[in-house]
Amino acid sequence: MTPEIRFTAAVLGTPDPRGLARFYRDLLGWPIRDDTDDWATLRPAGGTGLSFQLETDHVPPVWPQEPGSQQMQQHLDFEVEDLDEACAHAESLGARQLGGHTESEEVVRVYADPAGHPFCLFVSLDA
Repeated sequence: MTPEIRFTAAVLGTPDPRGLARFYRDLLGWPIRDDTDDWATLRPAGGTGLSFQLETDHVPPVWPQEPGSQQMQQHLDFEVEDLDEACAHAESLGARQLGGHTESEEVVRVYADPAGHPFCLFVSLDA
């Protein structure tokens, strides 16, 4: 029998947990639950959240990956209703566009947050 295990949050390392928490709070509209110099957490009501852990020697990943560069271990995906509006909002908060692509089912824009973690904003092309 598999024990009950609940996924509660993805954790991102950053030299500024409070600052990165505020970036994602403003991007997503989720409330900050924990807020210290070493750890901050966003948790929407009844949902899975994001946490931010102090890493003083954080090295941002490179996207797309280049030989010898810091490898991306993960990225976050956020589906949006209006891609242009969401991209403008992210950029106004300090996100930096890294690229993007269009597939048969979605249009994707790839960004880096202020600590350099990649995340995607995408809109589904499904009718």
